[in-house]
Amino acid sequence: MPVVVVESPAKAKTINKYLGSDYTVLASYGHVRDLPAKDGSVDTENDFDMTWEIANDSKKHVAAIAEALKSDNALILATDPDREGEAISWHLKEALTKRRSIKKDTHVSRVTFNAITKQAVTEAMQNPREIDAPLVEAYLARRALDYLVGFNLSPVLWRKLPGARSAGRVQSVCLRLIVEREMEIEAFRAREYWQVKAALTTPRGQTFEARLVSLAGKKLDRYDLANVTDAEMAVSAVEKRALKVQSVEAKPASRNPSAPFMTSTLQQEASRKFGMGAKATMNAAQRLYEAGHITYMRTDGIDMAPEAVQACRAAIADRFGAKYVPSSPRVYKNKAKNAQEAHECIRPTDMTKDAEALRLTDGDQRRLYDLIWKRTLACQMEAARLERTTVEIGSEDVQVGLRATGQVVLFDGFMAVYEEGRDDVVDEDDGRLPQIMNGEPAKFAGGALASEHAKMVEKSTGAKNAVMSGDAATLATQSFTNPPPRYTEATLVKKMEELGIGRPSTYASVITTIQDREYVRKEQNRLFPEDKGRIVTIFLLNFFKRYVEYDFTAALENELDLVSAGEEDYKALLAKFWRDFSAAIAETSDLRISEVLDVLDEALAPQLYPPREDGTDPRICPKCGAGRLHLKTSRTGGFVGCGNYPECTYTRPIAGEGADGEEKLLGMDGGDEIWLKAGRFGPYVQRGEPTPENKKPPRASLPKKGGAYLPGWEPEGMTLEKALTLLTMPREIGMHPEGGVVSANLGRFGPYIMHQLPDEEKPVYVNLKEFQEVFEIGMNHAVELLAQKRANPGRGRQAAKALREMGDHPDGGKIAIMEGKFGPYVKWEKVNATLPKDVEPADLTMEQALELIAAKSKKKPAKKAAAKKPAAKKPAAKKAPAKKAAKKE
Repeated sequence: MPVVVVESPAKAKTINKYLGSDYTVLASYGHVRDLPAKDGSVDTENDFDMTWEIANDSKKHVAAIAEALKSDNALILATDPDREGEAISWHLKEALTKRRSIKKDTHVSRVTFNAITKQAVTEAMQNPREIDAPLVEAYLARRALDYLVGFNLSPVLWRKLPGARSAGRVQSVCLRLIVEREMEIEAFRAREYWQVKAALTTPRGQTFEARLVSLAGKKLDRYDLANVTDAEMAVSAVEKRALKVQSVEAKPASRNPSAPFMTSTLQQEASRKFGMGAKATMNAAQRLYEAGHITYMRTDGIDMAPEAVQACRAAIADRFGAKYVPSSPRVYKNKAKNAQEAHECIRPTDMTKDAEALRLTDGDQRRLYDLIWKRTLACQMEAARLERTTVEIGSEDVQVGLRATGQVVLFDGFMAVYEEGRDDVVDEDDGRLPQIMNGEPAKFAGGALASEHAKMVEKSTGAKNAVMSGDAATLATQSFTNPPPRYTEATLVKKMEELGIGRPSTYASVITTIQDREYVRKEQNRLFPEDKGRIVTIFLLNFFKRYVEYDFTAALENELDLVSAGEEDYKALLAKFWRDFSAAIAETSDLRISEVLDVLDEALAPQLYPPREDGTDPRICPKCGAGRLHLKTSRTGGFVGCGNYPECTYTRPIAGEGADGEEKLLGMDGGDEIWLKAGRFGPYVQRGEPTPENKKPPRASLPKKGGAYLPGWEPEGMTLEKALTLLTMPREIGMHPEGGVVSANLGRFGPYIMHQLPDEEKPVYVNLKEFQEVFEIGMNHAVELLAQKRANPGRGRQAAKALREMGDHPDGGKIAIMEGKFGPYVKWEKVNATLPKDVEPADLTMEQALELIAAKSKKKPAKKAAAKKPAAKKPAAKKAPAKKAAKKE
């Protein structure tokens, strides 16, 4: 039987179902080889030869494929239809050739399919080809570039910037985008402006809203009404005049559907509509693809196969009727620069099946499939037909002009199934207007209608202030310009795509990496740069500027596309890059950390030391009044500190004075200064400063529960009284009747009491339900709680729940999937192996379970010995010694 190799066991299972018993389908479990993380893996002195190493986890999978080839001399490489998939096929062929599992007469072929359906798989098997050499060379170039940048630049960061983790060809440019957006926000100064709106009625008693667009015969620009005085004059001018409709213009309009999904647009829309990160989106899409529900999810193509277009049009006619089907299919121009990578869009494999029909149990998969299905149908539907109406209203003396706009949907078209989300709110007049006739009077609405209008306008504009006419029919609202919004994962992906940075298949991993490196954090779906990320970015901009420039990175991507098209030699590309990059690395080798900090201090000066309101020197320490402030680094990132250290210990974040984390003097107590400070593990309060006699003054962390500050104990609301309360911890409650002090304290998991009897080996801890109890609990209640805990030490603990019984292990003993505190895990005897995040308990196979158990067992020598082949031959004889060895350990 020919041996067919795919990446994942889930994909292998689905394909095996279509191919049947005539084929042996095995999984490579992703990449089988990679460059070792050591010097010389890419030999820059020897024509960029690359040394590859088979990962430990992959050795057994390569061995299984080699074993299967002993009984059949045909190998079919059916990995994914993209650059990465081509690379995996090439790696497998190279690895098996080195093992001599592929001989001169072994028939090796490459097949690709865009969807895991019976038709697509069968057609692919009938059209084998050779491995695409230019596509593999483009992969080799990318991998070599990433290695050369990461392996050479990261050590520079470690040496010059303590706490910095790594740099990367794409990740550092992506980080720069986030840091520069934050600096734009910090430099932004809001500008005030006012808008005037009036509630008007037609002669038939219908109300509508109009906005002031001209005053004193002049068209109003956004900032013409700059303050409350201007607004009051404008409101007065409007309410004193009789208004009449001067023109009514209705124009037909249409709105076309968006193109079908490619990788980047799918990530953007999943982020907008569901708040899903790029990684979560790709994990869910991978599962849908492997199950045969959608086409391949890593693509920068937006075209659709002709047969899929016809199926889509038929599904639209069946569900919505013939009027929703355009006379000819819609054609979308592919944005891919390289035809070899211009795969089909992401679409359902069966247009007739919606999410409900598939009965998907996983929430992310269900939502994502529904999104893909709706977008695909919408892209082949009729345009929505609208009517946009503009009404111009003015006074006879031409001193006041107002405008009312609205639209009516005449035919919903594609909007019947789907509308694309928006990254940020856009002002658009979508409201429907009543019947308004040219030349008729437009009177001010009165009474309850006007009051309701005032409330509605204030609420919709988020106005902080308002000026209204006597009857509330005319209202001016105050607004302020907003800074540019922080990136979401969706808008960041969109920006990277616009700049040509990276490729759709890499966006998810790049965004995940900069968060894992603690350069960026995500809050409420927005990306914030950490101080560490800022420092790394400013360092690279000053010492390696060319390599974090947007146009340089985009141009390199274009060259890599030329390599994959067979139009450029990848080793020539590497040689050109390395010549300049190695010179830049060499220039920084003699730099001292102090020199680097001086350069960064100067570069960041406008941000670090903005002018103070009192006009004093922004570099003078606000604590001691004598030392000058300087940029410093630590393992947790950069900060600003006083040059008089250790005499003065003032520090603050690089975000500037007043930022979260700046030292704050709360007051005095008994001659001691009480400070609010920011530490590595969060804010804390401290009594006094360290001295040679008292190197560790009393301090206490601000109380949290579930990662959030307890109400009333947030850093911004910290007072001297609260700080002194915290500094009483740990609180001695008193002597226990049987001996030993009982104390109360605040811990990582909340408030607790602690006590140790004279004959006890370890103290007994009891968690308190309410935070306030730590300050108030008395001896009687404490003794009672301690007695209950000693009488029932296991109270509250429950045996782990079995989610699924898997069967027997080859060496004996049951295998089960258990429900754990930190997620599901596989249990076999004393081995507990956590399930990967992207694997559902219901989908785990016995083969995967055994691999997880084996991988976990390797960490424990005694258990590893029990799992060796001799144990399999004599399970009864070997099982007992293994247990003894585990006990000894």
